[in-house]
Formats: sequence, C-alpha cells, structure tokens
Amino acid sequence: MALLRPALRRGFDRIERLLDRAFGPDWNPLARLGPLGWYLFWIVAVTGIYLFIFFDTGVIDAYASVEWLTNDHWWHAGVARSLHRYASDLMVLVMFTHLLREWAMDRYRGRRWFSWVTGVPVIWFVYLSGITGYWLVWDQLAQYVAVTTTELLDTLGIFAEPIARNFLAPTLLSGRFFTLMVFLHIAIPLLLLLMMWIHIQRITEARTNPPRGLAVVTLVALVVVSLAIPAESQGPADLKGIPQSVGIDWFILPLYPVIESVPSGVIWWGVLAFTVLLSGMPWLPRRREGGAAQVFLDHCNGCSRCVADCPYAAITLVPRSDGLPFSHEVVVNPARCVACGICMGACPSSTPFRRSGDLVTGIDLPDRPLAQLRAEVIAAGQALTGKGRVLTLACGQGAAVGSAPGRVVLPCVAMAPPSLIDFIISRGLADGVAVAGCAERDCFNRFGHAWTEARFGRTRDPYLRARVPRDRLLTVWAGPSETARLDGEIAGFAARLADLPGYENVRPLDEEEAAEAEAAAQRRVAAK
Repeated sequence: MALLRPALRRGFDRIERLLDRAFGPDWNPLARLGPLGWYLFWIVAVTGIYLFIFFDTGVIDAYASVEWLTNDHWWHAGVARSLHRYASDLMVLVMFTHLLREWAMDRYRGRRWFSWVTGVPVIWFVYLSGITGYWLVWDQLAQYVAVTTTELLDTLGIFAEPIARNFLAPTLLSGRFFTLMVFLHIAIPLLLLLMMWIHIQRITEARTNPPRGLAVVTLVALVVVSLAIPAESQGPADLKGIPQSVGIDWFILPLYPVIESVPSGVIWWGVLAFTVLLSGMPWLPRRREGGAAQVFLDHCNGCSRCVADCPYAAITLVPRSDGLPFSHEVVVNPARCVACGICMGACPSSTPFRRSGDLVTGIDLPDRPLAQLRAEVIAAGQALTGKGRVLTLACGQGAAVGSAPGRVVLPCVAMAPPSLIDFIISRGLADGVAVAGCAERDCFNRFGHAWTEARFGRTRDPYLRARVPRDRLLTVWAGPSETARLDGEIAGFAARLADLPGYENVRPLDEEEAAEAEAAAQRRVAAK
C-alpha cells in the first residue's frame, strides 16, 4: 500500500497532465469523474423514460417492441436505445475509475469515510439497474442473464418456490413477469439516485454537473458511438432451448461467465467479502489526522466566512452563547473536520501582525495554530540568503512535498491567510513568496486553489492587501509528478526578484520575532 498508492497517484497525475493539454484543467474528465457520473445517470434516466414510451410488456411483445423502436424508428428511438446502453457502460467505467482515483489520492480514510462507505451501495445499485434492464429486451442475452441470475438466487433458499422454474418452458412465463421487471427497473434506479444523494451529503457545494463544455463533448461522443455502432438485440429468446453463444456486455455483466463455472457459495461469499472489504478500507489502516479546528469566541464575531469556505460542511452557525454583542457564533463538528486549515485562512482575525498578548485567532488548528505557523515562517525566512530570496508556502499534496530551505509545507495553501503574505514581504523575511498548491484541475481539499486565487484577486474575503506588490507573489499549481516544473518556475521567480529594487515598506524583525524564529528552528531540528 505504501508504495502502490504514491505510484498510482503519480500515474494519474501524468495522464491528467496530458488531458489538461487536450481539454484544459476545467474540462479534464479525470478531474470531473463525480459530476460525470451524475451526468451519465441523467442521460440513462432520460433515454430510459423515452424508451418506455415505445416498450410493451409481454413474452412476445417485449422483444417485438424493442426491435420496432430499434429498426423502424432508429433515427430517434434507436439512437436513444444506444445512448441508454453506452451511457450505462460509461457510467460503470467512470464509477470504478473514480473509486480507484480517490483511493490513490488517499481521500477516503479518516473523517472522509462517509462518502466512501455510502458509495459502496451505489456500485451494487448500478449493476442491479443494468441487469434488470437487460432482462427487458428479452433476447437470447436476456434469457441467458435471466436463467443464470435466477439459478443463483435460488441457491439462497429464501424463496417459497424456485424462481428459475419460470424459464423452463414458454408456457410458464407470463407478461406479469415483465411488468415486475419494469417495476424493478424503475424502483432500483430511484434507490440508486437516493444513495447518490446521500453520498454527497458531507460535501459543501458538491459538484453534480460537469462543466458545460465537457458535458457537450461527452454527449456528442456518445451520440457518435451510438450512430456508428448501434445497440442491437441478439435474436429472440426461446425457452425451448438454451442459448449457445451470446455477446456479453463486459461492463455490466462481467461476472456472468464466472457464475457459470464457480460454485454458487463461492460467488455469494465473494460478493459479501468484496462488499465488507471495500466498506472497511477507510480503516485499513486508519488515517492519522490532526485535531479538529477549535473556535475561540473572544476572537469570533460570527462573520460566517469559515462556514462558507469549509469544503466538508464541518462548520455551522448557531446563536451566540457567550453574551458578546454578536448574533451568532460558529461551531465545528469534529466528525467532519479534516484539519485542512482553510477555515483559519478565512478568518479575518488570523493576522500575524498582532503583537499584543498571545497570537490567537477566531478559529485555529490545535496541532498547527497560527502562532506556530508564523514562527515557522520566520524561521524559514531566516534560512534564506542572497538575492532573490523566495519563501515557499507549499501544499503537502502537490509537487513541493520535500523539505528545502525557505519552504513551509501546509495541509492546504488556503490555510495561510493573505495577511501572512503581507507579513513575509513587509518584514523582509523574503524578497517574494511562492504559493505552491496542488494541481489546478483538482484541489486535494476541493476549494483550496479557488479560495486562494479569489483572496489574492481581492474577490473573496479576506482580501490580500493592495499594498502587497503582485510582482513579489507567485502562485504555482502543480501535481506530484511536476516537481521539475515547480522548481523551474521558482528559480525563474527568484531571478526576477533579484532584478527588482528593494521593497520600501520592509521593517526588520524585532527581538521577540527573532526569538520566535530561533525557537521554531530548534523545534524543527528536534522533530527530525
């Protein structure tokens, strides 16, 4: 696990860099797998409703109606059938790629377990929806799926009479069976939609729609495939015989050849073991996370900036409880907080300039408070020499993960309040600041990139002060496989800084700040 996950993550990052060139960061399909899954669900749902208009239930009518819409009305209903088929297949592919990518990114353990665990039932509901859909066509493939499925279900011994007996002869199968299948094919997707909704409940502003351009490209690609390779039936089902050869949909029906050759007990225990193992992965092993953010009401006026910026709906507003003249205060739910620190960077009281009393902010991380961050920044600045000194605030999930002079690694770059940039430059700790976050296409903490850019661009509170020279600030968004690019951009930035005149507002560190820097350096040495 320790070697496989980083290697897989770098592999994803390299592929996504190629897709960035083709689609751009915003349209990158690998970075939008969740919204793409939702989009494909709606394509499947809309085309399914349209096909139902033409569908007749019945042993003979079912197949005949599907053939009629496929051949006689191929230009609309036939295309809809193919869209229904290929969007379902693509949804399966997107689902498993999304699962694998989240595992590689390590975004499933710790306090993020909820989305992972609630995603496991989604897998089975997707497959159940596809299997019941294949039954409705009632061609030879449907007969094969129906017989194999019912024989497997009968091994459970929970039904009063064997279900598979309905397929022993044509006279034993009635139209009511197809009515039941239609009901299941409607009810199961509705349950799937419910599980998908539950899946995103602990995510703030969950993205359920892909960018419009990516949605158009996806739909056009599906239509082209539908026209080039239309979905077709495999001959009418005949219960007088057994299908000798059928074409398998390897996205929806990959287990069916296995079911035929493996004892049913092995299949059921395998399904159970897969489900339990997948559900338990967030605790294999448990992720070590920092303590949840803490609120200090003496410095909190209930402005709600941290509530708006939290990516995981871990912070809420409640009525004031301490008697101060404010209407609300914020409360942190420790079960949801992942200790990303974005809330600390959003708090207007997070200012490293304050010198009176202890440096306490309205909301802070117990394991990495603002006071410690300021001390680390001072120590990092003291380690820089020469011209073009660059102090780097780096995301721990991006390209700048190693230790280096003048580098401070954060759980998320949005943890650093904009006033910290002002502090570094105005105190002469560095000639410039490089903010090195993770890849622009997909921030590890969802909004770190967007909030940082908005704060620096003065479109989201807290703003970066206008007095901070923008030519002394560099932002680089680079994934774990882009270390060389990051180093090159920082080196170029340092060279440009060396040619700039001195910054007029620089004030040297006072004795207390210098002492903090020395203490932080000693702590860092002791930690190593």
